[in-house]
Amino acid sequence: MSHLFQESKFVDFGPSAYLPAGGVIRTTRVEGAKPSVLRSEVKLLAPQQPGVYGMLDRDDQLIYVGKAKNLRTRLQSYFRKKGRPAKAGRIIAHAKSILWEVVPSEFASLLRELELIRRWRPRWNVQGQPLRRRLAFICLGKAPAPYLFLARKIGPQVQAAFGPITMGPTALEAVRRLNDGFLLRDCPQPQEMIFPDQGELFPGVRPVGCLRLEIGTCLAPCTGTCTRSVYDRQARRARDFLSGKDLGLLQQIQSEMQTAAAAQQFERAAVLRDRVDVLTWLADRLARVRKAQAEMSFIYPVAGTWYLIHGARTVGVLTPPLDEATRKTARTTLEAIYRGRTGLLDSYEHADGMMVVMQWFRKHPGERKRCLTPAEAMG
Repeated sequence: MSHLFQESKFVDFGPSAYLPAGGVIRTTRVEGAKPSVLRSEVKLLAPQQPGVYGMLDRDDQLIYVGKAKNLRTRLQSYFRKKGRPAKAGRIIAHAKSILWEVVPSEFASLLRELELIRRWRPRWNVQGQPLRRRLAFICLGKAPAPYLFLARKIGPQVQAAFGPITMGPTALEAVRRLNDGFLLRDCPQPQEMIFPDQGELFPGVRPVGCLRLEIGTCLAPCTGTCTRSVYDRQARRARDFLSGKDLGLLQQIQSEMQTAAAAQQFERAAVLRDRVDVLTWLADRLARVRKAQAEMSFIYPVAGTWYLIHGARTVGVLTPPLDEATRKTARTTLEAIYRGRTGLLDSYEHADGMMVVMQWFRKHPGERKRCLTPAEAMG
């Protein structure tokens, strides 16, 4: 029965959502039992153009995907033993085939690389940190007692999500400090929540589930002593902080820090300073994402393609219209995208795509001058 569990061989990368209608993908594949054979084929056939490439092992399984501004230069670097990263040496040692696609621009290669990693999840890309770093959202859960947590995906139990931000110790500490600051619970889901205004048959005070009530960092909705309206008010305050509407918690902690320092309570001041630092880090990053979502809605023309960017996401591509028929089609597409969407994040799948767009224009600020509004594009 072993044949039932055999993996199918890799054939090609597959279609792309970032290719205009009628566009053609050019793929080249070279094979070699030894790295020296692969190197010769790459030197002979790889073009000096932007593109994406993949490494396949002896079982024809895709083990790595990368991008390149210059395919020949990038692929040849894998065979230089001096100066290459250790990971590159391990990848090429396992590779028995290399294939590549030529794309219109470096920006296109970034989008295509991300698309392929999402689709194929090659093991050398996803070991350790997928797409070089892990992104997450700060999520506010739903009733009966919402609280803040980090998640890679925005699930049905989430009423609001903010980000993305880089997953790591600082992000985890920021979420912990927010739950403490707004007195929200952070206990496991199975913990029962009891509100005195929900009309229990046998009302009474329940035993506390943890120590946070005693140290003043939780309203303890598990005890039946906190009303739903009071708890929900704190959850709304947390939501307002994350949306940038009310940073009062941060200002309050800064004031307490200054008071402690003035009273020469230096240990307490240091603790409060650490809280200020982590919450400032979070507020700055969320503000950066909000700014990008608000400002990055335009058409980016490059290499004969219109990339339709909305809310810092690449949501479509078009070939620039050449006649009245194609202008009519383009106008319909642009109206559907730029008038029918809010531009806000609506799925975790857009997280890495947002980072690609934000980093590209941060690295190449001059490219913003080439971008068009929908009205300019159709004018």
